[in-house]
Amino acid sequence: MAAPEIRNRKALHDYDILERYTAGLVLAGPEVKSLRAGGGQLQDAFCAFKDGELYLLNLYIPPYKQAGYVRTPERRPRKLLLHKDELKRLQGRLTQKGLTLIPLRLFFNEKGWAKVEIALAQGRRKYDKRQAIRAREERRTMERLQKRY
Repeated sequence: MAAPEIRNRKALHDYDILERYTAGLVLAGPEVKSLRAGGGQLQDAFCAFKDGELYLLNLYIPPYKQAGYVRTPERRPRKLLLHKDELKRLQGRLTQKGLTLIPLRLFFNEKGWAKVEIALAQGRRKYDKRQAIRAREERRTMERLQKRY
């Protein structure tokens, strides 16, 4: 059975995605088991640099029920693993106004490692969101009409 994929669906509505990266995630054992059991939320999570390293903040991973004495805080900062050149490029891009790093999805790759797809994104304003919704609706109606005729 494949491990579930955790998505941040609201991020695609609130942000324009400029670049995507896949990063490794440093986790404790019970956190991995909790994620494989289907726990975790990315809704309020974001990425930030601290001492030249990238961290995923505010990721919620519920405590694993069968964990023994190992207890980790549910929203602790978790280190992300990227290549040095990618980290430097991201750190330079984040100095630009309005850009942020947000997680889009958390998944397990073929080898069983926990990975996070992060995106360099720019926040949308309210009217941009409305325009995106309108464009999506128009595209859907066009597809429906093409299918019908």
